[in-house]
Amino acid sequence: MNVDEDTIRDQCTDAVFERGQTYHQKGRIQRLERFDNLVTSSVQGSNLYDVTVELDGNSIDARCTCPYDGAGDCKHVVAVLLSLAIDPPADESDQIEVVLDDVSAGDLRAFVRDVLASHPDLRDQFLARFSDEHKPVEEYREEIGQLFEQHAEPTVMAAIDFSRFFEVAEQYRDRDRYLAAATVYRAVFEEVDEKSNWIDGAYNHYAQTIQRALDGYADCVLATDPSPEEFDTYAGVLEARTSTEPPINNEQFWRALDDLEDRYNSR
Repeated sequence: MNVDEDTIRDQCTDAVFERGQTYHQKGRIQRLERFDNLVTSSVQGSNLYDVTVELDGNSIDARCTCPYDGAGDCKHVVAVLLSLAIDPPADESDQIEVVLDDVSAGDLRAFVRDVLASHPDLRDQFLARFSDEHKPVEEYREEIGQLFEQHAEPTVMAAIDFSRFFEVAEQYRDRDRYLAAATVYRAVFEEVDEKSNWIDGAYNHYAQTIQRALDGYADCVLATDPSPEEFDTYAGVLEARTSTEPPINNEQFWRALDDLEDRYNSR
């Protein structure tokens, strides 16, 4: 789709548009790359934030790792969209396709192994797309817990980026492996809830993260068409979070549990 100023203004508030325009004019964008309909960028604010933009038909799906929790997109996204409108980067997908046509299967296999060896995030996505196995919830929770430890100074003020876990869950869902996806969603909402007393900023970001994981978990549980006994087990995961200490997110889990039961009973 074509990105122009009117489209960008529709994505944000007037105040945010002006701030994003300032960021763009001051050269805060560190990099800007495009592969087919996916644009990735880094924008320097109070920290360096990663921005991802998907151009899908007539819609723009943008994400940023900053803690912005207001209406519409943040100023970092706006700055990136303005760059797309004014000086769009070249699409690198055609060049990659040409190389892929010429590279041998053996060389491609060796390259994939080398990349996966040094990028654990990509290993998770690779396994989610091609493997029939998946990691247990405890392993995902441990990885999420490590992110909290990395950001604690001693409390967590910034918005931690959990997008790679949601991307893995989406990979499983695309293959109709709903229980594997539910495992990832469960790990996210359980560990973020467990670490809530570490959080001292970007509160809305973490509430939204929990809600996104809860919504994904519920969708996946229902997609398996569970028996009453199986449903009780899945619902019990949510019920267990309604009485955790400190009770910061208990009401959110009660609402998710009620919604899940209503959806199951109304099928």
